[in-house]
Amino acid sequence: MEKILSGVKIECLRGDIASQEDIEAIVNAANAQLRIGGGVAGAIHRAAGPGLEEECLPLAPIKPGEAVITGAHNLPNRYVIHCLGPVYGFDKPEDKLLADCYRNALKLAEENRIESVAFPSISSGAFGYPVKEAAKVALGTITETIPGLSHVSKIRFVLFSEEDLKVHEDILSNV
Repeated sequence: MEKILSGVKIECLRGDIASQEDIEAIVNAANAQLRIGGGVAGAIHRAAGPGLEEECLPLAPIKPGEAVITGAHNLPNRYVIHCLGPVYGFDKPEDKLLADCYRNALKLAEENRIESVAFPSISSGAFGYPVKEAAKVALGTITETIPGLSHVSKIRFVLFSEEDLKVHEDILSNV
């Protein structure tokens, strides 16, 4: 599914965030130390190779809501933007910190003149954020941020499961 808002294409698809060959920057749902982990961080680090972790080490630790940018190493992209999402029920206020992830990732994309960005569903895996609530925050934040973008023209959500894809598509269709 796709929708165009203020000239920016927003897409939702099911797939592997580490296999987005037509996207300039992918977003990593990182851990605070920016190291290989499970879920999205594990998939991205394994595909990128050890150089990604080496580049990340001096940038860590990051706090919930923060974002940093690195090269993509062996990934088919130019950049990886690493965001630390909030742990649901622990990092407060969750919605503001999650919104900051998307806002700060898009700010880095703009600063680096990046035209296309792919996001996973940040915090909705091991960090326990309910998918529907996370999708509302993500799509709401992106919708608010789009009018200020001058370089980013494509934003893609790459979802792991069919269920997560449906939730994101339902929310996007109502934006």
